[in-house]
Amino acid sequence: MGFWRKLAARLKGKDCFLACDGCDDANNRTVGDADFAMALIGLGAKMAKADGVVSRSEIKAFYEVFRPPPEGREPLDRAFELAMQTTLGFEGYARRLARRFRNNPAILEDVIDGLFHIAKADGAVTTSEEDFLEQVADIFGFSPQEFRRIRMGHLGAPDDDPYVILGIEADISDADLKRAYRRIASQNHPDRMIARGAPPEAQRLAGEKMAVINLAYDQILKERGLIVGLPN
Repeated sequence: MGFWRKLAARLKGKDCFLACDGCDDANNRTVGDADFAMALIGLGAKMAKADGVVSRSEIKAFYEVFRPPPEGREPLDRAFELAMQTTLGFEGYARRLARRFRNNPAILEDVIDGLFHIAKADGAVTTSEEDFLEQVADIFGFSPQEFRRIRMGHLGAPDDDPYVILGIEADISDADLKRAYRRIASQNHPDRMIARGAPPEAQRLAGEKMAVINLAYDQILKERGLIVGLPN
């Protein structure tokens, strides 16, 4: 069972988490996992609502990325339907996730990638949806430059600026460029997604993102007259 599916499975039989926040329970780990799962569900639902209308394609996109097991669908569905009524309160959900994974930004970036997938599902990402995503990224601790990199991985960059895609400055040294590429590639490699238990759709998104990152890196190498070819 994948990472997201394990989280949804913990909701089964624990409806108290749909109605209250921070319920006391002797099993603190179960409480924490359920709280995280609810934050993830709530944030995804409010992403779908960010442009004012929740479309079927956005709901479908949510379940593609944050896929629950069949036996865990009912409480997740109820939570999703409740959360998607308004965008109010999305900051609280984002802060819960930020606290839980403050030392693991790669997982927080996985979440943002999933939110982008929802935002793109109806064919266009609106200004209000971009604002929502930028605020979530800020709460997660990503800098504006890092958010631009993530955004360009999904929506492309003005003039296909490879430096923006990699989230680096144009005057970066060759040595720092190589280090920056290795760091970004390591964080976004599909194998890392598999290790984190992400579902197939999220793994596909990671593959597409890596293709954009690799293309940007090759473009910079060509511009600098360096040997083209990704590091092993």
